[in-house]
Formats: sequence, structure tokens, C-alpha cells
Amino acid sequence: MEPLDKLTIDTPEQTALEFPLAGIGSRFVAMAADTSIQILSGLALLILGAIMGQTLSLFGTPQWMFAILIILFFLLYTAYFAIFEAIWNGQTPGKRYAQLRVMKDDGRPITAYDSVARNLLRIVDSLPLFYGVAIISVLFSKQNKRLGDFVAGTVVVHEKAVEAARPFLDAQVDATAPAYDVSLVSHDELQLIEAFFQRRDSLDPALRGSMAAQISNRIAGKLRVQVYGWPRNEKFLEAVHAQCRAGGRLRQD
Repeated sequence: MEPLDKLTIDTPEQTALEFPLAGIGSRFVAMAADTSIQILSGLALLILGAIMGQTLSLFGTPQWMFAILIILFFLLYTAYFAIFEAIWNGQTPGKRYAQLRVMKDDGRPITAYDSVARNLLRIVDSLPLFYGVAIISVLFSKQNKRLGDFVAGTVVVHEKAVEAARPFLDAQVDATAPAYDVSLVSHDELQLIEAFFQRRDSLDPALRGSMAAQISNRIAGKLRVQVYGWPRNEKFLEAVHAQCRAGGRLRQD
């Protein structure tokens, strides 16, 4: 069982968000899954190359075909992680399987630049065998960082699937909910509400209640309404978010 190391981020709204850091065990599971995909993809390339070589052997196997295969193998090993993390918001197929995500150490999503930067040192991290350098770095780092994470300013965190939040995020506005002037809610506050929804089911009940109260009190103060206690504060945040969604706020932002 991995240690319960956590990354705590204080938001501008004076609310602390906690993200459980991924340790060696869960990162190994993700790496094993990604490596398996790379190996299978490599075998598929070899088979494809063999078939093309047999087909073209009657005319003499062109050298450009070997060059293309070499480039594809190079990209499969070096660019696989960077490309997936860039287009999947910090996840590869292996990380998605292990429910992990790469994020900036200040809580922001990573960019394509961050993804490339953290994976440039993957070759060094993999030395001498089986990511020995990375394992040592993770063990001696307070935030479980490998060398690539230090360069890019990133961390790998657990992202437990929050099934309870998904129906809400896809829900329509509750017709019985009061109408709020959601134009007063800022983009940063909407992001804070969404971050809370994505994490709430993995939070300690006391921390969940405290965070819900802090966020709802801030929003309620802006909207000049009063919200008392749990679960009313979460229902209030859900209503605000749903009305922003219905009004196109989320799509415009």
C-alpha cells in the first residue's frame, strides 16, 4: 500500500485543495500498461514492415521504407508519452488505466510544452535499468517527482473516478432551483467549483464539508444569498454550476 502523500494547494479563494500523490506502485502499473502498448505497437510495425518488404522485394526494397520504420520506432518510444499527455490532459493510456494524471505542481493542467519538457529526461530516468534513476528520485522527493517532473514543474496524482459527479456535470438545470445571477461568478470561481466536484468523493468527509462550506460561502456572498450547512451548500454549488452551463458560460470560457 502506498503512503498517503498529498499535495496541498491554496487557491486564491483561500480554499485548500488536496491531491493524493502517486507513488512508485501505481506509477509502475501505469508504466507497465504503457510499455505493453508500446511493445505491441512495435510488433505491429515489424509485421507491417515485413509485409511491405515482401511486397516490394520484387522491385528491390527501397531504403526510404527502412528510414520510415526507424523514425516510427523512435517516435513510439520517445514521443508516445509526450503526445498522449498533451492531448489527454496529462494522461496516457496507462495512466488512465491506473487512474493517474500529470498536473502542474500549482494545480494547473499541463501544457504541450510541459509534456515535452518532462519527457525529454525519460531516457535519463530509465537508467541504468527499469527506471532506476526515476525510482531513486521518487523515493527521495517530497512530492514523488522523477527528474522530468523537476524540469517541467509537474507532479503525478491519483485521480479517482468520481461517478457521482458525472451525472451532475451532464445534468440539466433543476427547474425547482432558485434562479441566481450567475454573471457575478468569475471564471476562476467556476474552475474552483469544478475542481471540488471532481475531487469531493475522494476527500475525507470533514475536509469535504469544510471545502464545500468555504466555496459556497464565497459564492453565496457574491450572489447575496444565504446557504446553511451540508448538503445544502453542495446543492447550491451544483445549481450555480448548472445555471452557468445552461447559460453558455462554460462553453464561452
